[in-house]
Amino acid sequence: MKLQEYQSKQIFARYGIPIPKGRIAGTSSEVKLIAEELGGRVVVKSQVLVGGRGKAGGIRLAKTPEEAQEFATAILGMEIKGLPVRKVLVDEAVSITKEFYIGIVNDRVHQMPVLIASGAGGMDIEEVAQKNPEKIIRIHIDPLLGLCDFQMRNAAIGIDLPRGLWKSFIEVIKGLWKAYVDCDATLAEINPLVINSENHLVALDAKVIIDDNSLFRHSDLGDLRDMDSDEPAEIEARKFGVTFIKMNGNIGCMVNGAGLAMATMDILNLFGGEAANFLDIGGGATSEKVAASLKIILSDHKVKSIFINIFGGITRCDEVAKGILLASNDLKIKIPMVVRLIGTNQAEGQQILQNANFTSADTLAQAAQLAVSLAKGKKS
Repeated sequence: MKLQEYQSKQIFARYGIPIPKGRIAGTSSEVKLIAEELGGRVVVKSQVLVGGRGKAGGIRLAKTPEEAQEFATAILGMEIKGLPVRKVLVDEAVSITKEFYIGIVNDRVHQMPVLIASGAGGMDIEEVAQKNPEKIIRIHIDPLLGLCDFQMRNAAIGIDLPRGLWKSFIEVIKGLWKAYVDCDATLAEINPLVINSENHLVALDAKVIIDDNSLFRHSDLGDLRDMDSDEPAEIEARKFGVTFIKMNGNIGCMVNGAGLAMATMDILNLFGGEAANFLDIGGGATSEKVAASLKIILSDHKVKSIFINIFGGITRCDEVAKGILLASNDLKIKIPMVVRLIGTNQAEGQQILQNANFTSADTLAQAAQLAVSLAKGKKS
């Protein structure tokens, strides 16, 4: 779950990371009042969960409250990469003498967090890594030991930070690490971290991504989710505890277990098809959950066939079959479906589907080939 910049800054501030004075606003008149409180010279920043806000005109430097109001009127009426701007962050303008990048992210290869730092702040860090890899410092963090002082000093040396700012830099990194751990983040990033005209470090921008699987521990953070950036089907799926990601193909998939879902998409590709979605109903799925999942799949009008691939461990095959019938009767499904049920109560589930004249297959290969064929308009 991605947080907006202002939300990320609020979290960083709680951990002692210096941020500019500022407030969130939903109208241009509010922006003018905030600008007056901050002394007139402010930055008006659109709050949408996409990159390239500045290039799209979503970040503007205003010299007066009137100019801030004018910019806010334009920004609040725009869309950036398809997302409407509903709020703007009004921050005091900061005079910058030097910019840096600092972030902590999960390194899946090494199975531990990694501190990334660069003296090329303010730029896309992926672009810096590609064009100037020597400017990127990577320091892996043992989760049991945490960040050590010598590692933070090495980062300061690696980005050529002036010696007089090392102490405050270490405090910033400690706060970033604490926020990363406490929030169960997969990314905590400051870009840029700047030296201002008063020779102090300030986090001008902030980005935090929270692990969705940890939200049961963070009810306060779950309420911060920006629904504008999510697909309506993904929002609906969360209501039923279903993991759903929309994709570009035309074969709707319903599977239990992430590994089986990936294998299902791979075998569809092998036989010339492409999945329209990743949908994992999880373990112990009820007939109601199965029916809700089918409704979500059918909300995508590109879907030409549906492939239901269930391995019954905790999930009972007969419950899945009942859910398929329930959805079929309610929605009057006309799109062809291929069902493969293996495992707990397999015989019972297959009998329920056979009585209702559903197409089934015994092997994964047979089912995948049939789903691909039906998506191409060929009769089974």
